Amino acid sequence: MKQIDMENMDASGGGSVDVAEIPDLKTQFDVFRFMKRLTENYRQRAFMVMNLPAATATELAGNTIITNWPADLLAAFDQAKMLSGSTLLRKLRRTSAPFAYDLEQVTKASGNAAARVMFERFNMVRGGYFPVHDIAGNRGVVSIIGDGPAFSKQQMMELTYVSIHVFERLSDIRSLDIRVNEQLSDRELDCLNWTSAGKTSSEIAGILGLSEHTVNHYLNRATKKLDTVNRTQAVAKALRVGLIK
Repeated sequence: MKQIDMENMDASGGGSVDVAEIPDLKTQFDVFRFMKRLTENYRQRAFMVMNLPAATATELAGNTIITNWPADLLAAFDQAKMLSGSTLLRKLRRTSAPFAYDLEQVTKASGNAAARVMFERFNMVRGGYFPVHDIAGNRGVVSIIGDGPAFSKQQMMELTYVSIHVFERLSDIRSLDIRVNEQLSDRELDCLNWTSAGKTSSEIAGILGLSEHTVNHYLNRATKKLDTVNRTQAVAKALRVGLIK
């Protein structure tokens, strides 16, 4: 991994982004914050990481993994059923190469004046789209758009590099969450839930009708499965990945 050199950007660009951070991002929210900072550093407004929608898909929201698009824009886009007629989506299905986004050119190609009004309202007029895929071959897209300057060739290369690693990391995070969910038993989850509520092993034993030794056994096993060192960390990770609430 490398640090993206942004010395030639205007000072308002926000400095550098160290892509060596990506392997250490533990949750989707960590990746969200990284992408938000990246977008700001490239002087744009919004990002989206999504799975490439199927040909029969009608909603963008259902294919989105993480995004900071304005909620009103995303809702309006889907309400108007713009995905099915999207020229950008057709292009993304035909290419694996990144390409620049310019709202004026897109609306000329599509003839969709309503889309132009909608995206101009939110100042989403230029940027870039970056096709990606994960190790399983699942195709995705990273987009970064706004009203900042058009990306240079160097910036398109940089963002392609980042997009590949971001999509791969999100895939890893989701795979880990699925594996953990499949591995933990109901009793292990029960014990973690009551531990998160502040109950001791003795109290959990009374609630579940088990011995204290058995409760400790379940908590120790859950701790190992979650790749943590103690029950406090186990509870924190289980909360983070949504196994308990």
